[in-house]
Amino acid sequence: MPKRKTIKSVSKRFTFSKPKRGRGKRPKILKRFSGQDHFNARETGTVTMRKRRDKEMSPSYQKTIRVLTNR
Repeated sequence: MPKRKTIKSVSKRFTFSKPKRGRGKRPKILKRFSGQDHFNARETGTVTMRKRRDKEMSPSYQKTIRVLTNR
């Protein structure tokens, strides 16, 4: 069976954290919040702080992202 190509647009949007020690532990898949480029002056402080942090993807998306990035 041939190898799958990595989808580069997906690999640039998501980062993989270091996996924890132990059996069956997988790394978390993280994504930056959208809407950080402009129009942020009108946002509240809590929204601005939330946009600076990374968000962990849901398990249903994680399976798809792992297939597309060959991880």
